[in-house]
Amino acid sequence: MSTGAPLDAITSNGQMRPKRGVPDGLWIQCESCKATVFRKQVEKNFHLCPECDHHFYVPTAERIAQLLDEDSFEEWFSELAPKDVLGFVDSRPYHERLKAEQKKTGMRDACTVGRGYMRGRPLVFATTDSAFIMGSMGSVVGEKLTRAVEKATELKLPLVIVSGSGGGARMHEGIVSLMQMGKVSAALARYHEAGGLFISVLTNPTMGGVAASFASLGDITIAEPKALIGFAGPRVVKATCKIELPDDFQTSEFLLKHGFVDRIVSRPQLKQELVRIIDYCSKSW
Repeated sequence: MSTGAPLDAITSNGQMRPKRGVPDGLWIQCESCKATVFRKQVEKNFHLCPECDHHFYVPTAERIAQLLDEDSFEEWFSELAPKDVLGFVDSRPYHERLKAEQKKTGMRDACTVGRGYMRGRPLVFATTDSAFIMGSMGSVVGEKLTRAVEKATELKLPLVIVSGSGGGARMHEGIVSLMQMGKVSAALARYHEAGGLFISVLTNPTMGGVAASFASLGDITIAEPKALIGFAGPRVVKATCKIELPDDFQTSEFLLKHGFVDRIVSRPQLKQELVRIIDYCSKSW
């Protein structure tokens, strides 16, 4: 007599066992083409969708591994950590949010800076990570970036900053956060006057105060394909201006057409392109 249970849910001695299923996280859905793709295949392919080349999010450690020579990165200012100077509370206290984000990501804040080598070329490298409060720029992010720019000026090295900041200035730190826009921009102005080469790499998303400050100040500005880049988001712009926007508004492709970015480079070719630019623009200081 049939029990109605799946055949693979009954052991050889007739006892029931849980039906085997697909492990969680083995497959993921592409945000662009909606295809279901094998996670490990995506990770091996620079976090690109094998069906449509959509660029998935990349954690900081993997971004460094993709762009810099193996074991060449020396992290700077890792001891800096944010504080809740305003006692800010939204849905939860800011100091609790910070602890949760630090536990989730393993980072003290959204920015990592240091010195490394890219195919043997020394440079100062920095990146922001959208996994930590959307990569928003607070006091620590601004301080780390400023110090990195100043070290690049002192050491006379090229500077590459990879921006993945969808949160812009961090509202939890108020004016302390907003002043970081001017602070980092001023450091970049001094670096420019000293003859430095700053390559800004924009990834999805690069928005708000980050896009309105250091991310848009590169001598050369590169963007990954179909990245969202801008100040206010498309919905805010549409509601404010009361106009219909192009379908590709605020994408890398739209901004390339209008002169905001210089090149769109897919992730597998990014390291080679950065090295080429550094070689082409290098000079004795």
